[in-house]
Amino acid sequence: MADDKQKAAAKAAKSEERAAKRAKRKQTWSQFWQAFNLQRKQDKKLLPLMILSIVGVAALFFLIGLIWGGQWYMLPLGIGLGIVLAMYIFSRRLETSMYDRVGDQPGAAGWALDNLRNTVGIVWHSKQGVAMNRSLSAIVHRVVGNPGVVLVAEGSPTAAKELVNQQKRRLDRLAGDVPVYEVYVGDGEGQVPLKNLQRELLKLPRNYKKNEVYAVNARIESVDSIGSSAPGAGLPKGPMPKGGNLSGMNRRMRRASERRSK
Repeated sequence: MADDKQKAAAKAAKSEERAAKRAKRKQTWSQFWQAFNLQRKQDKKLLPLMILSIVGVAALFFLIGLIWGGQWYMLPLGIGLGIVLAMYIFSRRLETSMYDRVGDQPGAAGWALDNLRNTVGIVWHSKQGVAMNRSLSAIVHRVVGNPGVVLVAEGSPTAAKELVNQQKRRLDRLAGDVPVYEVYVGDGEGQVPLKNLQRELLKLPRNYKKNEVYAVNARIESVDSIGSSAPGAGLPKGPMPKGGNLSGMNRRMRRASERRSK
């Protein structure tokens, strides 16, 4: 009797797991389809480029197959690789259009850092709004990765530089032996365009291996949480809309700070 109940419970659990996976796949496909339709309407070159990539790669593999007499075996492979190329084109053009839309909005650099891609041997831990001034004309974000610590600043160059220097002094007390790099996001001299931010981070020296990065980040986060005033607690995640009410946001940040001090 007990065995029957256990089997029934296991069967129910597996059924729920399968249902959850189906729901997740459906949601993922729905999100992809919405993003594709939105991008297709805004980017008139997207669909022709995707079709051309599929047809072009399939035709190339078909012609290669003709030389060996195996064109009908090479054609499905070409179509499959063409679809992969089409998806890559879609993701890159979608990413570029997103950067173009949010590039001049406060908080855009933080949004870009939260979307950093981890690859083999490379890992990033980002934290938005570790420092900012009262008017939110300058914001500093922190990234812990293979280079060490990278302070990414956006906004007023003068205010951003001052905030970065403050954070560097603070990090020197928290983890003095960890290298600290500065990156300023913007379109001015000595600044990095938002769309090139990840590329700029990848140019930095790889001072730590992947497993070491986790230890460095845990070390900084553990010390950082002790007595931290959480400067970014009132800052919304991602870019703020143009014309946003910064004064209201400042009031919310001050209230949050007052609540934490009580």
